Amino acid sequence: MAMSKPMLLEEFTRLPPALTVDCVDGLAGAIDAVAARAAPSHRFLRYGWFAAALRAYGGHARTLTVAREGEAVAALPIVSAGPTWAKLVAVPGCYWPFRSFPVREDAGVEAMEALLPKLAREARALRLGPVYDGDPALELLKEAARAKGWAVLDRFVADSFLLDITAARGEGAWPRGSTLKKNRFHEKHLGSHGALDWSFVHGAAWNDGAFDALAEIEEKSWIAAKTDGSDAKFTTRGHGGFWRAAAEDPVIAEMMWAAMLRIDGAPAAFSFDMNAGALKYAIANSYDPRVAKHSPGKLLYYRNLVRAIEDGITTVDWGAGDSGYKQVIGAEKGPAIRDWLFIRPGIEALAGKLLRAAWKRTGRAETSSAAVEADGVLDTAKGDDSDEKRTGGED
Repeated sequence: MAMSKPMLLEEFTRLPPALTVDCVDGLAGAIDAVAARAAPSHRFLRYGWFAAALRAYGGHARTLTVAREGEAVAALPIVSAGPTWAKLVAVPGCYWPFRSFPVREDAGVEAMEALLPKLAREARALRLGPVYDGDPALELLKEAARAKGWAVLDRFVADSFLLDITAARGEGAWPRGSTLKKNRFHEKHLGSHGALDWSFVHGAAWNDGAFDALAEIEEKSWIAAKTDGSDAKFTTRGHGGFWRAAAEDPVIAEMMWAAMLRIDGAPAAFSFDMNAGALKYAIANSYDPRVAKHSPGKLLYYRNLVRAIEDGITTVDWGAGDSGYKQVIGAEKGPAIRDWLFIRPGIEALAGKLLRAAWKRTGRAETSSAAVEADGVLDTAKGDDSDEKRTGGED
């Protein structure tokens, strides 16, 4: 009797990993599992992040998840946007540092190809952004959507600005000795207003008192005096509800970072960031105008940068627009920030393509790298000491 020759392992037909797609009402618990294995720059996109957005800005979420061999590799939360009959949805979240959704670092375009048919049944179109060119979820979604006949529209929001600390230090001592000497001069005169106390807040230190101090500074600043205050990050009228809710997730709270200056115990200036691995997202800074002539914001941020170097930060992302001070510090133009529409195949995609130029006109010209106006809210920069919004206001 003839014996069959055993097959080698490489001779077996290798089947692609099985992908399953689900849509659940509310925020899926799988969001955290995906975020934990996303790029370090995106690991703040957790359940608590999206829950904070729903609590602060409203909306009822659904979550589309893609699992590979039983493990979630992508999680797309969506909320209705516009009139119900339009079936438009958007990714919830906060504009700072950007709006996106988590995908695992090892996820491929096939995950988005599997997700799109389910998304098409849930909505006519998806809005994603503002988000950076090169965003992992964006790039996978773009590739899959274009291959499957979706209309993909974008509008320019702003250029981002990045500070490469590693490169700056490679050219010599940084910050430069001359800069530190000027800062010491300003600190001496700032000290004439009272005892200076420099400190940092992160992790378990985020409590009502910490947030109240940031809000107190904003209430004294130009943003309260010259605007309606709705763009303030930490006041009740502004976005304070979001950040307080986000800090309830200890993982996010550990990423949230504030440098604080108090003068005779009173809050006088802050710089607020998100630390994501070796990347620092600079989100907002503000100061008491009573001491403005001594550049408290600049002094505080240089202290913050020195501490960042000690903590292993290699890049600072300053977000949208530059009135000049970012480039003075050494920042250079980074990836563009855009708003995207993904419109499902069929008559909707055809209509979307016809409206491509109109959608682009609602953004800004790409030649501009100045302060950005998006969604009707001005991205204002005030020199060295700005209370600056990164990419636009909530809508």
